[in-house]
Amino acid sequence: MVDVLTPEQRRLNMSRIRGRDTRPEMIIRRGLHALGFRYRLHVRQLPGSPDLVFRRHGAVILVHGCFWHRHNCPFFKLPATRQDFWEAKITSNVARDLAAENSLTTQGWRVCTVWECSLRGSGKIGSNEVVRQCGSFLESSRIVRLSIGMEGSVAIDIDGNTALVERLTPSN
Repeated sequence: MVDVLTPEQRRLNMSRIRGRDTRPEMIIRRGLHALGFRYRLHVRQLPGSPDLVFRRHGAVILVHGCFWHRHNCPFFKLPATRQDFWEAKITSNVARDLAAENSLTTQGWRVCTVWECSLRGSGKIGSNEVVRQCGSFLESSRIVRLSIGMEGSVAIDIDGNTALVERLTPSN
């Protein structure tokens, strides 16, 4: 399939894709701030430069776009043009994400990943529920990793137990 845009138009479009202050990130930031949580943004000293860093809670929140980070949802579809390029690009993004999450966990950080599909589209959980789950994650010291997407939330506790959860409640 041939690209319908000229290389200059494509370059302009791609240059306008932001990695910071995206709409999903701003929804999470505003919601958590309204709940009284304070955080640092994009701390470069940490692996992967997490979107939100909560030092007091020993936790970070990563807000991922489903396309750029290859989430298993309807928002991810490999483009028909230049498939080799996109496959390599997205595969390297996923590998970098995994390395950063593992490094953060090794350093003692708790990691929550919020997927774009949890905030938009027909299967969304909704911004209030996602913010509430993030707040519960921050208040609970037992949950080490949490992934929030349209398919539900998956939590891993300090004992290594994995659970599909519908509602998180702080246990500590």
